[in-house]
Amino acid sequence: MNLDSIDKKLLELLQADAKMTTKEMSLKLNLSVTAVYERIKKLEREGLIHKYVALLDRNKIDKGFVALCHVKLVKHNKEIINEFEAEVVNLTEVLECFHVSGDYDYILKICVKDMETYRDFMINKLTSLKHIGSSHSTFMIGEVKNTTSYKFD
Repeated sequence: MNLDSIDKKLLELLQADAKMTTKEMSLKLNLSVTAVYERIKKLEREGLIHKYVALLDRNKIDKGFVALCHVKLVKHNKEIINEFEAEVVNLTEVLECFHVSGDYDYILKICVKDMETYRDFMINKLTSLKHIGSSHSTFMIGEVKNTTSYKFD
C-alpha cells in the first residue's frame, strides 16, 4: 500500500494520541470527519494499524526494574527454536523477545518489581525452560529514549 502525505500525518496523529476524535483529526488534517474515518478504516483493513493500546507507567504498577537478558540455546534446530519461543511467549514478565544474530540467540526485555523479583523469575521460570545453554543479564540504569511512534519523512 502506498501512503500519501495525509495517511502519514494521520498515522503520526494516531500514534501520538489514539483517543483523538475523528473531528479533532479532521481539523488538523483539513479533511472531513467522514474522510478521516474512511482513511482510518482503510489503514486498519490493510494491516498498517493492527492494535490500539494504553501505555502504562511501569513504576506506578511495580514493574520499574527492567532487565535485558541475553539467552543462548544449547543447540539450533527448528524444534528447539519453536519450543523455546512457544515457552517464552507465555512468561508474563517478558515484554519483548527478539531472535538475534551474534553471540546470543535471543534478547528478552523483562520488567518486574525489583532485583529480588528478577532473581525469583530467573530461578523459577527462565531457567526451567528447556534448551537454554547460558544467559547474561544487564539492567536498566536510566531510560534515555522509549517511543512507540514511527516518523515518516
